[in-house]
Amino acid sequence: MGETTVTTLEGRQGPTTSPIAGDRAGQGDRGVLRRLRTPRRPRLWFEILLIAVSYWTYSLIRNAVPEQRAKALRNADWIWSVEHHLGIAVEQSVNHTVNAVTWLIVGMNYYYATLHFVITLGVLVWLFRCHPGRYAATRLALFATTAVALIGYYFYPLAPPRLMTGGHFIDTVAVHQTWGSMASGNLKTMSNQYAAMPSMHIGWSLWCGLTIFVLASVPWVRVLGLLYPALTLTVIVSTANHFWLDAVGGMLCLTFGFLVARLWYGSLPYALPRSVEPPRAYAP
Repeated sequence: MGETTVTTLEGRQGPTTSPIAGDRAGQGDRGVLRRLRTPRRPRLWFEILLIAVSYWTYSLIRNAVPEQRAKALRNADWIWSVEHHLGIAVEQSVNHTVNAVTWLIVGMNYYYATLHFVITLGVLVWLFRCHPGRYAATRLALFATTAVALIGYYFYPLAPPRLMTGGHFIDTVAVHQTWGSMASGNLKTMSNQYAAMPSMHIGWSLWCGLTIFVLASVPWVRVLGLLYPALTLTVIVSTANHFWLDAVGGMLCLTFGFLVARLWYGSLPYALPRSVEPPRAYAP
């Protein structure tokens, strides 16, 4: 189909492409792309499967990166010296000060281990239920943020402050015997300990905080949205799991994630309509 037969001057016949068929093919390609870039109502089973597979893949790749201990320690020394040059190398003081308050540091250990996942999943569920038109674009921003972080883990292995040689940081999980980090204690063999740059605790918490602040209608909930990444920053430094500059890396990854969503959907996720129109029936 899509071809017609023409007779040449010599009487031979040959196929030629119909301009109508070509136009239809082009319109079909554009139509598929348009449908892919148009927000649709998310399907629960697909989202559960996608999130599960995506997180499994992320963990698999992150933990498959070779633990380049020597290089990671050299990079940590370099980061620490840069922060001293910038005058922001206060992580050690914060770590020792907070560690002196047992109930506070124990709470931070459990915060570090749990809320990173609980809050992120909670925001995804809230978007799914209350903002279906913005869900796919906002989820894309989160996924793109996480994907680009894997590149950082591969090309820039970095030891966290608690593993530095001569850094005099306190591994608060090991000292207080709390389950506060997949890279400490008995769980350290399950996670790459030298994947500290960028910090996805900051990337994910900032994604949650911005989403809550922009889309929530209750003022005190919006305030909590802003406080969440700020508190997370305090926790990752107090527990000696990250440097300040790791947090900057997480912010840059999030910026990339929102840029990907903006390019794909033609708008920032939060500017898209809240609801999704039902699909129209197209005439052939």
